[in-house]
Amino acid sequence: MAAQKIVVAITGATGAIYGIRLLEALKECPDVETHLILSGWAEKTIALETNHSVEAVHKMASCSHDLLNMKAPVASGSFQVGGMAVIPCSMKTLAAIAHGLAENLIIRAADVMLKERKKLILVPRETPLSVIHIENMLAVTKAGACLVPPMPAFYNHPATIDDLVNHLVGRVMDQFGLSHNLSRRWCGINAP
Repeated sequence: MAAQKIVVAITGATGAIYGIRLLEALKECPDVETHLILSGWAEKTIALETNHSVEAVHKMASCSHDLLNMKAPVASGSFQVGGMAVIPCSMKTLAAIAHGLAENLIIRAADVMLKERKKLILVPRETPLSVIHIENMLAVTKAGACLVPPMPAFYNHPATIDDLVNHLVGRVMDQFGLSHNLSRRWCGINAP
């Protein structure tokens, strides 16, 4: 059985650890091949926010693609992939996806996901939201993308930042139908 290919794009929005942790989690899935794209600002954010080097993040992926390489396999609908996550997704990238402005490989690969009706998961990172942000979110949702904003859940009693990151990454993994043990699931409440 061929490996499921998943594109992981990390933009320059704060929260680079979400994309890094997703790569780590996907690496633990035996039948998943990851294709990584980093924006220029993602590289700066990784250095600013994490203890990971950009080179180490590239090594977490099965394959890395240059942001400006519009000849990469992920730029074509004929390249079979299971889907794509833009994690975190800057408002600039979200706006470009919403309006089909495929000026780089992240936006082109996202555009391919939409036109091929493949799973496109966007993890938008901004607060507060303007009307422009909300309208762009509505546009990508109408086009077929799934928005998974990094909103913490407290029913599982997170004790660390890792707990919060793992919960969000687990929700993204759920969207791809991939098994994981990243966080405790809601089991309901037993009323007295």
